[in-house]
Amino acid sequence: MSRCSSVTDALVAFALATLLAGCASLSPAPQASLYERLGGQAGIEAITEAMLARTADDPRIREDFAEADIVHLHASLSEHLCSLTGGPCTYRGRDMRAAHAGLGLTEADFNALVENLVDAMTEQGVPLGAQNDLLAILAPMRGDVIRQ
Repeated sequence: MSRCSSVTDALVAFALATLLAGCASLSPAPQASLYERLGGQAGIEAITEAMLARTADDPRIREDFAEADIVHLHASLSEHLCSLTGGPCTYRGRDMRAAHAGLGLTEADFNALVENLVDAMTEQGVPLGAQNDLLAILAPMRGDVIRQ
């Protein structure tokens, strides 16, 4: 074996070892929080506003919101979504069971609101994965919202 090929083999081995060591030390990039993937506070407020606008025009459920203080509802929903998704907010509102007590909301009402939320997120350009992650957080609240 020639001296040149020994040096070449040694350099190749060194380069390969260096590359492998470098790859082993790389950590995956941290994944953005759901709050960030929804667009932060501005994104959550835009989603909430779009959902409430759709709901106000939705003949299936607009009557459920006819007496609501929309400004307060927008602020409360935005704060709750911010808190639930890892944002810097602290939700100060009532729990879902207390907030919906006596309203007599049905599964159809709940589903209509969820449809409006999904449409609002799509309209705001929220990626499907982030939409699904938010829905997974909200789904367990269903029982606290309907038939109260």
